[in-house]
Amino acid sequence: MSAPIRLTVLQVGLVLAVSLFLFFFGIGAFGLVGADEPRYAQISQEMLSRHDWIVPTLNGSPWLEKPPLLYWKIIGSYLTFGVHDWAARVPSAGFAAMLVLAVFFFMRRFRPGSELDSALITASCAGIVGFARAASTDMPLAATFSMAMLAWWAWHQSSRKLWLAAFYALLAAGALDKGPVAPALAVLIVGAYALVERQNKIFLNSLWLPGFALFFVITLPWYVAIQMKAPQFFRVFFMEHNLARFSTNLYQHSQPFWYYIPVFVLSTLPWSVFTLPALVDGARAFSKKRRNNTTERAPSGSPVAGLVQAHDGDLSVFLFLWIVIPIIFFSISRSKLPGYILPSIPAAGMLTAGYLHQQKTIGRLQLALHSLLSGGIMAAAMFAPWIMLREVAPGQTRALIAVISGLIAVLVLVVVRRGGLTTLHFATLVPVVLGIVFLLRFAAIPEKGDYPIHGLIVDMTQSARPLNLELRRAGVREETPIALFNVRRDVAYGLNFYRNQPITNYEHEGPRDLPSGVPAGEHVVVSRTGNRAAVEAAVSPRQVTRLGSFPPQHLEIFLVSNLK
Repeated sequence: MSAPIRLTVLQVGLVLAVSLFLFFFGIGAFGLVGADEPRYAQISQEMLSRHDWIVPTLNGSPWLEKPPLLYWKIIGSYLTFGVHDWAARVPSAGFAAMLVLAVFFFMRRFRPGSELDSALITASCAGIVGFARAASTDMPLAATFSMAMLAWWAWHQSSRKLWLAAFYALLAAGALDKGPVAPALAVLIVGAYALVERQNKIFLNSLWLPGFALFFVITLPWYVAIQMKAPQFFRVFFMEHNLARFSTNLYQHSQPFWYYIPVFVLSTLPWSVFTLPALVDGARAFSKKRRNNTTERAPSGSPVAGLVQAHDGDLSVFLFLWIVIPIIFFSISRSKLPGYILPSIPAAGMLTAGYLHQQKTIGRLQLALHSLLSGGIMAAAMFAPWIMLREVAPGQTRALIAVISGLIAVLVLVVVRRGGLTTLHFATLVPVVLGIVFLLRFAAIPEKGDYPIHGLIVDMTQSARPLNLELRRAGVREETPIALFNVRRDVAYGLNFYRNQPITNYEHEGPRDLPSGVPAGEHVVVSRTGNRAAVEAAVSPRQVTRLGSFPPQHLEIFLVSNLK
């Protein structure tokens, strides 16, 4: 084995090892959180039980907000590992690992020497790590879209139609994951790049008829089938969950126009100190390209007239557009969620690596800020349990956190000062790895005290999984109907998955895809602590018996008798 091949094998092994840890370590340490994770996991469970690969359902009713790619992948994971909450997260983690490998090999081809930094920076960005561990559509979309854009650039540089075919196939996968947003963003980015180059043929040559045929062969079968089986699909999916979601605040996700600026900075942690100047350099390359593009063309009578000249700076311009266009696009949208700009983060990782690759040294101020930020990441991980518990950390604990985070900052500073840029990514991974290990192994509620179940704080405070265990401990049978009163909607979706049964909300303004009202028969109701009188008033004159409580989430459990 030659030295270059041996080096590549070692680098790929390192990238895989880091990716496996960042995306898969402790993937089941805490239960499904939020509304989307348990909802997508339950939809996939129902599709599997019905052996129906076409119509997503939630509690037996069609759920048409998203296409089926994520559900198909989760079903495959269930068939392989069984129906578990962590199995629902495996597809997102797998998509993230594929994305990181694609970044490595792409940069090895187009910016040799920066491929390892590019892969490790992309893998360790907070946005990538967070969504790689979530059973949601955001990571599959970001991965398929990003790989599509890498394929397009490979075609643009090589003119090999195989890469253009991959571009269309990957956009089709994105359209099967989240709808028309993937091809829409691709059109905007490629079109903007062609405008900057003042080469209309770049865009026109991208409109390849066999590519369109491939795109529709992949996407149309499901879209046609779902429309035939659920005629309301076009209205619900396209009109409500795409057009109305973009143009109105129908789903109450309104945020200010500048919302994605802090989201982007947080998503690129722990590399933000380098990502922001890299973005500035990208803006400069973009501005310079616009001013000088006419001088870069060959004379009209030259044999090479009209050919695209490939420069390293062109890739920086392309990555810059890839970053800012999704951010601008979703900033215009009335509906804003953090995951919407996840497709920008891989480009930010590659642009950051290119920026660092061009630097011979790191300035003292920049290194000091990065070291402080690295220490701050460890401090944030250690303070997170207290924030989730809504408690103030004791003075001794705060002092210990300050010492540990300070030591991390000094470690990063000393290692990088002595080892230079070659040690930067390894030193920066230290607080990331330690923070993940702390949160997923050591940040636990002790068995003593008022808490009824021992477990990780993130699990006990954010997931319905331990609540379901408490219901079992209180003697609630699997077939007993469960209702909620004055409780967060993510608890409803969580119990929906963990009990595999519809969860009723006393309030009619609860989640629209779950039943509402007070059940007529005997049932168990979970309510906010201190709400017993309100529960009794809601079910009067029926008897209400307290079964227990779940202090980590400030909940009480009551048994409500039959309606006489």
